[in-house]
Amino acid sequence: MFKIDEPETIAGTFDLYKAQAAAHFRHGDYHQSIDSLTTALQLKPDDRMCLVNRSKCHLMLGNTSKALQDAEASLAENKNYHRGMFQKAEVLYNAGDFEFALVYYHRGNRLRPELLEFRLGIQKAQEAIINCVGTPDRVKLNTTGDLSFFTAQDEKRKRKGFSSSCGKRPQVIAKKKKEKSGNETTIRQMLGELYGDRQYLEKLLKETDNNSMTGKRIIRQVQEGLSYLDTRTEFWQQVKPMYARKYEARLALNRGRSMKTSPYDYIIAELEKIDKMMTDQNYDAALKKTQRVMATLDSMTEIQLPNKMTFKAHLHSLMGNAYLEQSDYANAAVQHQLDLTLGEEHVIEDAECRALDNLGRVYARSGKFQKAIDVWERKLPRSKGILETTWLCHELGRCYLELGEAKSAKEYGERALAAAEEAGDDRWQLHALVLISQAEVKAKRLASSLISFERAFEMAGLLMDEEAQVAIKRAIDEVNIKITEREIDGGEEREGHRISQDPQTEASNGPTQDMPPGSSAQHSSGETKMDDSSAAAAAPGQETDQSTMAEELPTEN
Repeated sequence: MFKIDEPETIAGTFDLYKAQAAAHFRHGDYHQSIDSLTTALQLKPDDRMCLVNRSKCHLMLGNTSKALQDAEASLAENKNYHRGMFQKAEVLYNAGDFEFALVYYHRGNRLRPELLEFRLGIQKAQEAIINCVGTPDRVKLNTTGDLSFFTAQDEKRKRKGFSSSCGKRPQVIAKKKKEKSGNETTIRQMLGELYGDRQYLEKLLKETDNNSMTGKRIIRQVQEGLSYLDTRTEFWQQVKPMYARKYEARLALNRGRSMKTSPYDYIIAELEKIDKMMTDQNYDAALKKTQRVMATLDSMTEIQLPNKMTFKAHLHSLMGNAYLEQSDYANAAVQHQLDLTLGEEHVIEDAECRALDNLGRVYARSGKFQKAIDVWERKLPRSKGILETTWLCHELGRCYLELGEAKSAKEYGERALAAAEEAGDDRWQLHALVLISQAEVKAKRLASSLISFERAFEMAGLLMDEEAQVAIKRAIDEVNIKITEREIDGGEEREGHRISQDPQTEASNGPTQDMPPGSSAQHSSGETKMDDSSAAAAAPGQETDQSTMAEELPTEN
């Protein structure tokens, strides 16, 4: 769905017209929005944003020619203006010119690879091209139909002269009977429920009197409506031709007959198979299976499968998780964004929450911590349980710690600790205490970090987690060394106390090891650093299927 970019402030008449245009666009008054933008362009003829926004309005009205003119005008001064380039690609796509649309999507993606809309555009343009012409694998070239032999014969006849042909009478070619067009049937199948509206408009056009002013106005509106429906029919036919729709419907029907189960049961069974593949870490097979199920799902109607969009969103989530496990972060982000878009468009709350969780994981795993923070902070108010809140606060704190923002990291660590205490979950209390300790070390509040590390050490003892105890003990020793060095150098006086080592603990633990994911405090260059592997830990209390989280923290002993 298009959205006009609104101005931040209304500084004068020009900005006032832009604000009016944005308001009209939000309410679906595209004609009035065009009028306001046209007036604004009279004041500033070269304003690129106004041209792009007016192009969006024309496109919403189905007027692709005017939309293309405005999109090209926005690129007149700067060919690399990414908003104009994206709008031109969108217009070309909606006009059915998928190849050129793909060209501009690729150009925009090269200029601004961080923008998701260009990658989504590339994907939908490629799918439309494949639906129209098929994949290259299906094209087999051969010599059938080679006319070189006949061309050679014609050359021989020309050299011999015209005697052979002059004796013949000119043949009268009979006109073939015009075959009855199946166009109306195609239109009916493409429009579906809208076909009844088209019939009503055609009937109204015939019955309206053309002599009165009111009649002329009605006729003009009806013709615009019919033109729009015809344009949409042609576009839908190009995106997915009727033969492809019929073929997919027939496949789905035959598959349903062979399965002898309902579409709902079939999809559920396929999802269980995909989950099994994900559990077995067979991600390539899971991706292929998901793509096949997606094609089958697209061939079904919402009458056959009422919650079709819910399943479709879930499949995008599964594909995103499979790509994530293969470290293909770009495709993982695309699939989880599609999951989020479907959730928002069709008001599927589970899909929205799941997609926000997974998008955050993708960004955190790929090192884009600020993006992960933005996504997870959107999710935090929607948290459905105290343990989910614990997990979100912990992961947000870790991201802030990676960005060097110790204060925010500590605040989220304290929120995670409070939530874990409320839930009575000792394991998450340990994770939160380690996070708080690391934030204190980052902020160089060494005495305070010792207190948190001591509490974490006691909690690890309650959980009988010897590996965690060893790692925390090592972190405590490092902090004590730093405090001693500070005292020797004449720094501030020691605020806290050292934790005395327990000989029995040292003897029983043996050589030091790294802490397990999610509860570790690794050291690097003299600083305590958290283990990256726990950034992808699953939220406790949620189902640990591949649609939500792919990893779990170690269970209690």
